[in-house]
Amino acid sequence: MFFRGQRTRNMPRLVQLPSCVIRMYFEDHNPPHVHVVGPDFEAKMTIADARLLKGALPAQVEREAANWIAANRDYLKLKWEEFK
Repeated sequence: MFFRGQRTRNMPRLVQLPSCVIRMYFEDHNPPHVHVVGPDFEAKMTIADARLLKGALPAQVEREAANWIAANRDYLKLKWEEFK
């Protein structure tokens, strides 16, 4: 796991989906991305095309997160700009 327990106070929860939480760090590095976190997994996914940057997700979680990212891309871009 590459960030479990680190900086969670600085990582607002954007949404609680049935199988995961999607968060975004303040002042995070490019490319714009979100953190997808669950009880046994964590990964980073890009905002632009919802592809995995780092980590691994169960297939169902990856689909759920990718669908949410696609449906909320404009919101996520605004949040990325706000948090940088």
